[in-house]
Amino acid sequence: MGSTGTVLRELRGAQKSAKGVSLYSRYVNRPAGRVLAAMAYRTGLTPNQVTLVSALFTYSALVAVALVEPSWTLAVLVYAALAIGFAFDSADGQLARLTGRGGPDGEWLDHVVDCGKLLLVHTAVLISFYRFGELPSEAWLLLPLGFQLAAVVTFCAGLLREHLGKAAASARGPSWAATRAVPVSRVRAVALLPADYGVFCLVFLLLGAPGAFRAGYAVLAVVHTLFLAAFLAKWFRELKVLRAG
Repeated sequence: MGSTGTVLRELRGAQKSAKGVSLYSRYVNRPAGRVLAAMAYRTGLTPNQVTLVSALFTYSALVAVALVEPSWTLAVLVYAALAIGFAFDSADGQLARLTGRGGPDGEWLDHVVDCGKLLLVHTAVLISFYRFGELPSEAWLLLPLGFQLAAVVTFCAGLLREHLGKAAASARGPSWAATRAVPVSRVRAVALLPADYGVFCLVFLLLGAPGAFRAGYAVLAVVHTLFLAAFLAKWFRELKVLRAG
């Protein structure tokens, strides 16, 4: 087992493509995940165990949102746990590529945890609104449901786009896929920032000011819904092109 520095260098060489990744994930979450992956490697954790550590941090934070009265202390603790959980979510894949221990079971577990996270985060906000929100109107209770719908549809549609695209590209061979490779774009990386889960987690720093939290959460809900519409149109066009060959 090499030194931590050696492991970090090997992890840098085992990174996924930056295509379609926001600046936050590229320059904050992936580097943080790389450090956590190196620590996990040094302590002998498996990629699936790292996935479960990610779930522990994330789900614990969201249960706290639902059950604990909002405060500035809660805001900091929840954000820290969500950010750490997200970094571990990056670390599991990096560790799998480093050790060659990745597989369909690990990918399945990672997606299950991610799907549960998307369902629980907005459910937790809904419960917090109901229990502690002192809402101007009960209509606010519909907001987390709408945000949840946009988040889950984006997640599921994105996964389907990825897997259907890989299947079509594989059927046509690597040379066909290479002609349709899209270069990494910094403009796109900036544009994707509002849709990044790590940026979304920042809104929980406003938990100590319920009105500000509601406003920030509502803005993000609108932004994510607009992104969903754009993504669905883009992915549908891309799949039509793949069908046409």
